Amino acid sequence: MAGPAQIPLDLPHLDSQARDDLVVSPSNRMAVEAVDAWPDWPHPVLVVVGPPGSGKTHLASAFVAEAGAMPFRPGTELCAEPGFRVVVDDIDRPGYDEAELFGVVNAARSGRGFVLATSRVPPAAIPFALPDLKSRLKAAGVVELGAPDDILLSGVLMKLFADRQLEVDPGVVHYLAARMERSLEAARTIVGRLDREALATRGAVTRRLVRRILQAEEEGEADVTRTS
Repeated sequence: MAGPAQIPLDLPHLDSQARDDLVVSPSNRMAVEAVDAWPDWPHPVLVVVGPPGSGKTHLASAFVAEAGAMPFRPGTELCAEPGFRVVVDDIDRPGYDEAELFGVVNAARSGRGFVLATSRVPPAAIPFALPDLKSRLKAAGVVELGAPDDILLSGVLMKLFADRQLEVDPGVVHYLAARMERSLEAARTIVGRLDREALATRGAVTRRLVRRILQAEEEGEADVTRTS
């Protein structure tokens, strides 16, 4: 007789954002190569554009680690030193001090450093109130990330399972990648749910389990963990 199901502990799990853990596929190769070309960028300001869940934040985090870049924080003198490197995540997000953004971007354009920005929309579509900031970013280098393809999703899923010490058959991974929501955030979410379910039932991550959790997500269930 099988023992009682375990109650899974919802412990925090941090996914590596290192460059070596960045999965490269046709959907993100151009953007990865553009960022990797630093410091030989054709323009000192580079904007990575892509939909939510396409991997912009991972790419920016990898640049922080590789180039020693600093995240943009209001009120901080980031461009005081020559050769500064600054990352602005979601530059299209409302609430940034546009004068401070302009100061950092303009300093980079003057040859004093580099700025890597991420955005969900092209720079020309961001409704900045400051005309000078808008014009500087419109002249920046721009590279686009596509929605994750099956190769990228499969690679990311394999990495996430390995991070949680889950051995999953590649066929199950490909089955999941072809049917799940096409975003890296969705990959993290579903791997977490599969991990909790496997722990609770002391079972493996199988195609049957994947099918059940995908069906539960379609039906809007918040938790499919079985307790009996």
